[in-house]
Parts: sequence; structure tokens; C-alpha cells
Amino acid sequence: MSRHGRVLVAMSGGVDSSVTAALLHEQGYEVVGITMKTWDYTSSGVRTGKEVGCCSLESMNDARAVAVRLGFPHFIVDIREEFGDWVIERFTEEYLAGRTPNPCILCNTHIKWAALLRRADRLGCDYIATGHYARIRYDESLGRYVISRGRDLNKDQSYVLWGIAQEHLARTLLPLGDYTNLKSGAWPPRWASSGWRRSRTPTRSASFRTTITGAFCASVCPIWTGRSVRASSC
Repeated sequence: MSRHGRVLVAMSGGVDSSVTAALLHEQGYEVVGITMKTWDYTSSGVRTGKEVGCCSLESMNDARAVAVRLGFPHFIVDIREEFGDWVIERFTEEYLAGRTPNPCILCNTHIKWAALLRRADRLGCDYIATGHYARIRYDESLGRYVISRGRDLNKDQSYVLWGIAQEHLARTLLPLGDYTNLKSGAWPPRWASSGWRRSRTPTRSASFRTTITGAFCASVCPIWTGRSVRASSC
């Protein structure tokens, strides 16, 4: 029986989410890992050579390796349809209209947290956790949960979490928010064999690479030139 409860940890295969799982496991939580497939380079029509990032087979294998080494279950779920409806379509519309959208905020607000909590309920988990550098606290005077910046201001990611619903924040754990000296390749020796490759860089909140934005827009809007486009043209 876990000392603190059962927690579903979103694992991208990167260092931050791997350390999140390791920290919670060490603190006495019953950890369950989950990796969400949100993006498919091939079906998008974009050709980048080798798949990279949070949705690649390599990243999924990295996440599973951590779970195996630490001894907790790991699941992979396909939410590409949900992600495409809410995030990709709105991202494309905003980008082609000449605005600068933030797909991470859309995903966190409308897709990721709700999808995680649905799976958490099915798996009997009390909480969900991610590797974001931010903190959540309950403000008694306001009677609501508040998102605060992480202690490491250089890695703070609180700005992509502002839209998350109160009932979702109540069940969210962000263990990395209290750390200031976590650096890739400098994790405690006791985690050295936990399965992630120490040469990997910390994962940032991006479900598809911004470097392929022009190519992606061209795949969904044939007249896209990569420089400018009339919003009424598509």
C-alpha cells in the first residue's frame, strides 16, 4: 500500500518527466507511467527524416525503459484525434491569420489534463503529475488553487499552465517546481541506472517542433509560402 496514494505520471521519455516519476516513486507514491501519442509526422504530410520529440517511438521506448527499471507499469495512449481537433486546427488557423499561437497552452488547457485525468480515474489513480517547472498551491484567502513560478526561474513553465481548470489543479503534482539545481547529466547517482540516457536534454513543452511550422502549414494550405498568406485564402 502506497504511503501517499497512486499517481499517473505523464512521461515523454525526456529527462524532466523521468525524474518526476523517480522522485514520486522515491517519496512513496504508487507510480503509473503514461505516454500520450499526440502527433504523427508521417500522417501530417511533413517529411523531416527521423522522428524526434515527445511522440517518437524512441521517446516512448525511453519512457518505458524508466518504468521497467523503477518497477512500475507504463501505458501508451493514442490521443492524436483529440489533439488534432483542438490544437492543430486552431494552431493552423491562428498562424495563417498572422497571429502567434501557443499550442502548449491549448493542449494543456483543453486536452492534456482532461485526457490524463480520464485515464487516471480508469486506473484508480488519485493524482496526475507532469515534469513542468511550476508550483501549485491553495490560497485560503482566495479559496482557489494558484499556479506559481518554479523556483528555477530559468526553467519556469507556469505560463503554459494558466488555463487549467481548478478541479484539475486539485489533483495535480508538479515535483520539479521546488528544485533549483537540476541539470541534465547531473542526477543523483542512485538514479544512474534508471533507464534514461543521461545525454538527453530536458524536455520543453512542445508536442510538435516549431522548426517545421512552415512545412506543416504548407501541407494543410497549398498556397502557403512560408512567409506570408492572406487569412481569407485558405
